[in-house]
Amino acid sequence: MSDDTMAPPTTPQQANPAADGLRDRRTVLRCAAMAALVGASAPILAACGGDDAAGGGTTPSASGSSSAPSASGSASSSAPSSSAPSSSAPAGGGSVLGPVSDVPVGGGKVFTDAKVVVTQPTAGQYKGFSAVCTHQGNPIGSVENGQIVCPFHQSHFSITDGSPVSGPAQTALPAVNVKVEGGNIVESA
Repeated sequence: MSDDTMAPPTTPQQANPAADGLRDRRTVLRCAAMAALVGASAPILAACGGDDAAGGGTTPSASGSSSAPSASGSASSSAPSSSAPSSSAPAGGGSVLGPVSDVPVGGGKVFTDAKVVVTQPTAGQYKGFSAVCTHQGNPIGSVENGQIVCPFHQSHFSITDGSPVSGPAQTALPAVNVKVEGGNIVESA
């Protein structure tokens, strides 16, 4: 009876197919992940390489503007906001952030695509600041109770000059030149 109740001993050959199958599946997944990373990075590298090689031609700058946070990047970010600002392009060559009606007196608005926060401390006085927190580089989240707020570590900045009011940030938000043109807030050079 002991022979009937005993399970046959497992041999290394019986244990290995499952382990090999697991290794094969892991290998396939790793290869797929690597292929996806390489495939995703190719357009980015091509866009970066195209700007240098072409010297800012029309095709490379269009692909570079979507990934670069420069003036050309903010120009592409103004395109999705609406088609009306593009037809009334600013005379000064800046990019339209949005209508002045979006920025309340004593408050402000974060234009996330352009990485700019615009405030209106007093009626008719518009101030622009970087919407990247100086503490750890996180995006600014909102303007509340007369302060610019980073939601990640609760740094608060003045809507008047971008200086830190509370939280871990010790450095003011860098100023961004903005002006009003035709009822729109425009980022200027």
